[in-house]
Order: sequence, then C-alpha cells, then structure tokens
Amino acid sequence: MTQLAANTPHERAEALIRLTGRLTELLDQETALFEAREPHKAVDLQPEKTRLATLYRAETQRAKAEPSRLAGLPQMLKAQLQDSTKAFEAALQRNGAAVEALKTLTEGLVKALADEANRQAQAKAGYGPGTTGQARVGALACNQTA
Repeated sequence: MTQLAANTPHERAEALIRLTGRLTELLDQETALFEAREPHKAVDLQPEKTRLATLYRAETQRAKAEPSRLAGLPQMLKAQLQDSTKAFEAALQRNGAAVEALKTLTEGLVKALADEANRQAQAKAGYGPGTTGQARVGALACNQTA
C-alpha cells in the first residue's frame, strides 16, 4: 500500500496525522532502545517502520505535487497536521543523534578489537631473548554488556 485510504482532503489530513503519530512513536521506541544500548531489540520495529515511512514519503510527495489533496482544511486540522509533522521531525533528529552515537561507539569497539588482535599478532612467541616466532592471535570475546 503506497497511498492513504482516504478520499477527501479532510480524511487525508486525519490519516496523515495518524500515520505521522505512529511513525513518531516507532522512532521514539527505536531511539530509546539505541540509547539503552540495545539496538538488536529494534529489529522488530523495522518492518512496520519501513512500511509506514514509505507510505509517508509517497503521501507527502503527492501532497506537494498536488496541493488540492489537502486543500480547504479547517485551521484546527492544519495546525494538528503541522504539530504532528514538527513532532515527527524532532523524533527524527533525536533518532539520528542516537544512531550517530551508536555508530561512534561501535566503530570504537571494532577498532579496539582490531588493535588488540594486531597487538597479539605482533607479540613474540616464547620467553627467551632469542625467540623469533610470532605469537598466534588468541580468541577475543565480546558480549552485549557495555
């Protein structure tokens, strides 16, 4: 489905407000999981988030191309639509910041693991002054606690 089930501008606006509200909720849930360092739990949100984001993008593009799709709305409904859009944009910014922080954390962890593996690979094997063999990289373990 790439179009709202609505026939009039009023119905479209109400449906778009509901859609935007649900997307905002999903982003807030995902952001909370990212901030709690539990991004693996956000996987369950992805199918609905992707479906709704695709619908939102298509509907907003249609509204931009065809202003009549939302023409003649009462001021109160316009204000609700604007408010839901602002809340959605704020949730997107919070989510983006959480994603960036998680990305930085993950990159740091990967670099630390690679550095440790490299350090182990460079260590000389044996105990005496004449040792020349390279040590083998031992096992590295990483769990989900930070």
